[in-house]
Amino acid sequence: MPKPLLPVVNRPIMEHVLRLLKKHGLTETVVTVQFLASLVRNYFGDGEELGMSLTYATEESPLGTAGSVKNAEEALKDDSFLVISGDALTDFDLTDLIRFHKEKGGLVTVCLTRVPNPLEFGITIVDDAGRVERFLEKPTWGQVFSDTVNTGIYVMEPEIFDYVAADESVDWSGDVFPQLMKEGKPIYGYVAEGYWEDVGTHESYVKAQADVLEGKVDVEIDGFEISPGVWMAEGAEVDPEAVVRGPAYIGDYAKVEAGAEIREHTVLGSNVVVKRGAFLHRAVVHDNVFVGAQTNLRGCVVGKNTDVMRAARIDEGAVIGDECLIGEESIISGDVRVYPFKTIEEGAVVTNSVIWESRGQKHLFGARGVSGILNVEITPELAVRLAGAYATTLKKGSTVTTARDHSRGARALKRAMISALQTSAINVRDLENVPMPVARQHTARGSAGGIYIRTTPGVPDSVDIIFFDQRGADLSQAAQRKLDRVYARQEYRRAFPGEIGDLSFPANVFDSYASSVLKSIDTSGVAEANLKVVVDAAHGNAGLVLPSLIGRLGVDALTINAGLDESRPTETAEERRAGLVRLGEVVASSRAAFGVRFDPVGERIALVDENGAIVEDERALLVFLDLVAADRRKGRVALPVTTTRIAEQVAAFHGVQVQWTTTSPDHLTTATAQDRMSFGADGRGGFVVPEFSTVFDGAAAFARLVGLVARTQLTLSQIDQRIPRAHLHRRSLATPWANKGLVMRSVVEAAGDREVDTTDGVRIVEADGRWCLIIPDPAEAVTHLWAEGPDDAAAEALLDEWTRVVDRAGQG
Repeated sequence: MPKPLLPVVNRPIMEHVLRLLKKHGLTETVVTVQFLASLVRNYFGDGEELGMSLTYATEESPLGTAGSVKNAEEALKDDSFLVISGDALTDFDLTDLIRFHKEKGGLVTVCLTRVPNPLEFGITIVDDAGRVERFLEKPTWGQVFSDTVNTGIYVMEPEIFDYVAADESVDWSGDVFPQLMKEGKPIYGYVAEGYWEDVGTHESYVKAQADVLEGKVDVEIDGFEISPGVWMAEGAEVDPEAVVRGPAYIGDYAKVEAGAEIREHTVLGSNVVVKRGAFLHRAVVHDNVFVGAQTNLRGCVVGKNTDVMRAARIDEGAVIGDECLIGEESIISGDVRVYPFKTIEEGAVVTNSVIWESRGQKHLFGARGVSGILNVEITPELAVRLAGAYATTLKKGSTVTTARDHSRGARALKRAMISALQTSAINVRDLENVPMPVARQHTARGSAGGIYIRTTPGVPDSVDIIFFDQRGADLSQAAQRKLDRVYARQEYRRAFPGEIGDLSFPANVFDSYASSVLKSIDTSGVAEANLKVVVDAAHGNAGLVLPSLIGRLGVDALTINAGLDESRPTETAEERRAGLVRLGEVVASSRAAFGVRFDPVGERIALVDENGAIVEDERALLVFLDLVAADRRKGRVALPVTTTRIAEQVAAFHGVQVQWTTTSPDHLTTATAQDRMSFGADGRGGFVVPEFSTVFDGAAAFARLVGLVARTQLTLSQIDQRIPRAHLHRRSLATPWANKGLVMRSVVEAAGDREVDTTDGVRIVEADGRWCLIIPDPAEAVTHLWAEGPDDAAAEALLDEWTRVVDRAGQG
């Protein structure tokens, strides 16, 4: 970034300089530019917005302080002119400087000021009449003979150009002024009173911000002083429960959430978002920066369009360039420089400047598709490019099904993606707001793929963009990598005008879905069982399909929380738990057989037994498995390797085999598509009903559960009681990306002669049956561990043992 464009209290230094010039009647200005000249031109234009006339003189190669002015000679040769730096903050009385120059009648008047440390400047000594006697550029302390330094502000007569060679690098203090003094030409020095700061270092840049806020420099601040020293620009929003201690500046349309603390000398640029629990002190934050929850920023500078994620810390003297990503819980040590467009991985401790390489790996796809904070990581621009990349992986004229949850953010992003798909020669079938299983099933009816946008479960300010293949299942790892590559290369296909895709809105979506469910799933015995169940739609879009399904299922169902709530597109773990407790109360009081609660997009379900007790997700998998195995008494079931081995006992009791899969939903759904598969589940409320589809489907699982319970004539609590207790513990450890391979090698070496299973990660089986599974996270700098034993103490001891192995290797 050109130094003149560095913002000081949300205005470029050069704008402060231009406003000072205008204040003193100097409205005709020539701007000499070289480094990133177009950025300066684009920002200031012809100066009309400032009420000035700006023209530009561009240097093809560096010409020095005097050569650059010589380059603008044509515009300056007719009258006296003033030279001033565009990157020094000052409030000098330029009118008095010009008066002094005219009174003395000199060829040059040098504007001087007194500073406590003159080592970085050219020192000057003048006689009683104000005439310059001596110059010395950047002296040592042994050479210091004055504290009066050259500010780089001059008033000059056009004759000065006779002493500057054209198209050569020439310096005022080093070349021109010594020559003038040798010839006895009149050079005067004017000692100015006021503020002057040459913004040449990080320290001086942060100091300039503080001095403006303290009122030490007379410049115009864009905003309103709402309390002593606290300035807020137009549209800024500070929650009443946030703490702001002045002097501080909050830029236009910035947002500070409750619980955040903004301390002295902090400057927030335009559109900055500061989340709950963040702490900022003497921090200078440029435009469009996201500051996550529990972050800690002290004495640092953060460039524009950068995202500082949850619990990251940036220490004093650190500078973060534009468009960086600072990962969760990472630490940027003092005086570290992170150059633009870099990614710092989660949990990284950065003690050296990051110039060439990124300290981390940023993948497009995570565990839930493409995920991120709405309008921070997932912007409309990203959504359009992503849809264009996805369309490029498909044939022209293909059809893609799109759908969303009931949030406004998902609706806005979906519309952007639809436009991108159509202009890439893709036809779109838009289902609008439907449960995810409905979107998956409709995608499988003749579409080349699908896109579903939802609010990230438990994170209301984030969204997930989920891509389906032609089966309605999540894209395979290979297809994800292909899309990732196309997106990274920005190789987007564009349609010719006659190839623009069509947009249609299918009708009777819910009725056709419910019919397919009931046609595929065995619901025999339901009508005779006189079952009563309670169904909680949790204010999500599952409530849209339930009337069509329950009406034909033949069960007495009490539906609660069926209305959509746009303001609550997801729920936190606490809200989900509280909802299950309330559901349990309704089930117990109504004497229902059981209760089922859907997630907001109808993909997963949670269960409550007839007594109103919550059946935990891992336990619900075993109960459902027992019902299915008892009903079929043959075939196979697919479960991820992270499932308790009690599942093998339950399946074996009924003559059913378990096929273990990786933790990838794609692998699980692929496995359930094989012959003789009767069940699949992930232990987190996701159930696959293979006779209907090979994806997680809450409504299909509910219909199947009703049929199984009706035929078994056992209550959920009775089934639960006959299944042994599991003792499975889990832990996650931060592991730098660079050490993940070392961690897994160390685990295999530490396993020795013990049985090792590498279906997913590394599972070490002890001689007594205890086991521990270690899996590196594919999207985050984390390693996950699971351990199971005959009791909690044994499982925890095994987990501790392997935690030490992972920790040692993770630290390199």
